[in-house]
Amino acid sequence: MLVPILVFFLLKDRERLVDFILSLLPRKRTLMTRIWHEMDSQIANYVRGKFIEIMIVGTVAFLTFAFFGLPYTALLSVMVGFSVLVPYIGAAVATLPVAAVAGFHFGMTDEFLYVLVAYGVIQALDGNVLVPVLFSEAVNLHPVSIIVAVLFFGGIWGFWGIFFAIPLATLLKALVYAWPRGIKRHRQVEGGEVAAEK
Repeated sequence: MLVPILVFFLLKDRERLVDFILSLLPRKRTLMTRIWHEMDSQIANYVRGKFIEIMIVGTVAFLTFAFFGLPYTALLSVMVGFSVLVPYIGAAVATLPVAAVAGFHFGMTDEFLYVLVAYGVIQALDGNVLVPVLFSEAVNLHPVSIIVAVLFFGGIWGFWGIFFAIPLATLLKALVYAWPRGIKRHRQVEGGEVAAEK
C-alpha cells in the first residue's frame, strides 16, 4: 500500500527532495560528483547486463527443457531465468522445482539424470562463463575482479554480499578512479617545473 504512495510523492516532489539532499552535502563536492556519475552509469550497465543474462539463461533453459519434453517448460524456464538475480544461491533454489518436475515426469530413469546434468551445465556456464564475460563488458570490470568480489563480499556478508557483489565492486572501482592521486600529481608538477627551468 505504501510503496505506490511513496513513489508518487518521490516523483511529484523530486526537485524539492534533491535540493534538500544537496543542501546537506558540502559545497565543494567534485570528488563525490565524479563518483556519483561513475556509479550511475555503472549501475545502469549492471541492470542492463542482468536483463540480458535473464533472457539468455531463460531461453537456453526453455530450449533444453522443451528438448527433453519436460512439462511446465515455460514456467520452469522463467523461474530459472529469474534465479540468476541472486548468484549461486538462486541456482540452488531453482534446482528443487526442476528436479521435482523431472522426477515426477520421468521417474528414476536415465532421462531424469540427463535433465539434471543439462541443468547443471546451464548453471555452471552461467556462473563461471556468462556472468564474468557479460559483466566485464557491462560494468567494465575484469572477470577476475567479479569472481573475487563475489567470493570476498559473500564471505563477509553472506547472501547479501553475494547479491550486491558486483555493484559494490563497481563502487570500489569508481572510488579508486575518482580519488585524487597525490603522487602522480606531484610528479606532474615536478615535471612542469623542470621543463620551465629548461
